[in-house]
Amino acid sequence: MIWNLLAGKDAPKEKDILEQIRAFDEKSQKVLAHVRLDRNTAMMLKQLKLATGLDIQQMIAFSVSEMLRQHPELKIILKQFLQKLNE
Repeated sequence: MIWNLLAGKDAPKEKDILEQIRAFDEKSQKVLAHVRLDRNTAMMLKQLKLATGLDIQQMIAFSVSEMLRQHPELKIILKQFLQKLNE
């Protein structure tokens, strides 16, 4: 695999995140979301795809899932919003 070319002291860390993305299964999900990306982010994703062979949709789905997992305060904001709607 292309990502095996990674070398240096950070290689295990880089391989770990790539393996986590590869293991993330977004294909079993039923919801499809279209996203807009700035030019630099889109270019970075395209280059990352070429360098690693990872699917762009899979990278985006993994990234959003991780962001929500790492920032539970976003779920609290949503919960508070929904409670206000039901008042």
